[in-house]
Amino acid sequence: MAIERLSFPAASQPRKQPMPKLPLYVLAAVAALGGTLYFYLQYLTKHAPRDIPLTPEAKAYVRNLQLSDVEMQANQSYFNQVVVEIDGKITNTGDRAVDQIDLYCIFRDAYGQLVLRKRIPIVSPKSGGLKPGEMKTFRLPFDEIPESWNHAMPSLVIAGIKFS
Repeated sequence: MAIERLSFPAASQPRKQPMPKLPLYVLAAVAALGGTLYFYLQYLTKHAPRDIPLTPEAKAYVRNLQLSDVEMQANQSYFNQVVVEIDGKITNTGDRAVDQIDLYCIFRDAYGQLVLRKRIPIVSPKSGGLKPGEMKTFRLPFDEIPESWNHAMPSLVIAGIKFS
């Protein structure tokens, strides 16, 4: 009896599949996005506009800044929202140049209670400041005034002055 040898093909070795690179790319993209967000927030913290103070020197100079022709009007926006605008002029009757002037706009309800206080620059270095004897116009739009507002002209108070 002859023994017949059967030959079986060699057991194939499991092939090593290359690891998918997609998770690595996703991880790199998330890390890059996180790093960018971190540095952007750091930049904003360092370069955030700071409120200019109303120093004793600036308080004494306030009498030289005259608001005039201040008017208020309400307009309907495209989104059916009421936008209140305050237009006016500011004149520097003093002898010093001013780089920036901030105003507080104080809105009240029917009982005289504060419903909104917003600080807004009306003169800025971008607009060229305000030289002695010079007059500039300003426009202040408001679209977030609470419903409880009494619809009267808000109080306009100079909140900060930065001299040149």
